[in-house]
Amino acid sequence: MEEYLVVDGYNVIYAWPELDRLKETSLEHARQRLVDMMVNHAALSGRRVVVVFDAHQVRQALERSEVVDGVEVIYTAEGETADSLIERLVRELSARGRVYVVTFDWAEQRMILGGGAYRITPRELLEQVRRLEKESRRHYRQGKPADAYLENRLAGKTRSILEKWRRGKID
Repeated sequence: MEEYLVVDGYNVIYAWPELDRLKETSLEHARQRLVDMMVNHAALSGRRVVVVFDAHQVRQALERSEVVDGVEVIYTAEGETADSLIERLVRELSARGRVYVVTFDWAEQRMILGGGAYRITPRELLEQVRRLEKESRRHYRQGKPADAYLENRLAGKTRSILEKWRRGKID
């Protein structure tokens, strides 16, 4: 069963200390950093990630989306809140798999739970992100990728015979 993670972007930016500090100097940089972190999280967790940014107060904004390294980033249209778009996504995605929504908005949590999705608080997501990054570093530090190659685990004589055979020098 496919898993979807729908992230209320500004909820997370305001809840995560690193991103909250970053937004003080550049909201665009904070958004990009969140998307970058979600790209890594998607790769490590296997979940399909959608990040939603609220543009309902931006004059004449049209809903637009882009895919950044496998993560879908959606900006709402003028007059549409991230909450309403997330509710729509929950209805659509619930038919395809399990949906998790990241938000600390209480009213939104009630709506998504009623729509069949699960909620994750921004803090819980941050813990998941950190845990997966830590596990991946530990996994990749255990050895070089080449250590897993079959040729590097063969006995010297066997490897020599196979190499000669590969080069067509065995009678």
